[in-house]
Amino acid sequence: MEDDLPLNEGLEARITAAIQPTLAGMGYEIVRVQIQGKQTPTVQIMADRADGSLIGVGDCEAISHAVGAVLDVDDPFTGEWHLEVSSAGIDRPLTRTKDWNRFAGHLAIAEMSIPFEGRRRFRGIILGADAETARLKPEDGPEVALPRADIRRAKLVLTDELIAATAVSATPEGDDDAPEEDASPYAKRN
Repeated sequence: MEDDLPLNEGLEARITAAIQPTLAGMGYEIVRVQIQGKQTPTVQIMADRADGSLIGVGDCEAISHAVGAVLDVDDPFTGEWHLEVSSAGIDRPLTRTKDWNRFAGHLAIAEMSIPFEGRRRFRGIILGADAETARLKPEDGPEVALPRADIRRAKLVLTDELIAATAVSATPEGDDDAPEEDASPYAKRN
């Protein structure tokens, strides 16, 4: 899914469109672009490696340099601004169709912008997604197909099963004896 970008609006959509070709050319995918603050805004970018391998501190540094240069030219802000780049982490946000499908079977929380079936918050097992809906099996009811355009935010819930699945995918093929500390080289976020 080449065009499977996070759903953004306004300035976040403009920044996503500006940086996406550069990051794609470097072998990265955008997981989320978020702007926080008004006086001195902070642009937060979460990224993945396009090949599915784990992203590290060096990757975040390379992305930061490239994105900073693109945004200096695009100039989306009138004054001073800050840039933060990180991996999506284990309990990552679910912003793209591929995220929902990749983590099917894991526990997630979805918060809606407007109530859906009388609720704003859903917690359940991910069943998958398409461009329009994300399907969950809530802990307290029947399966729901949430309209993706109305999802304010969604993320994985950190569970033992998720940690185990992440550790298995982090172990290089044929290296069952890889040291445990190498299993999670995620960049730390403040």
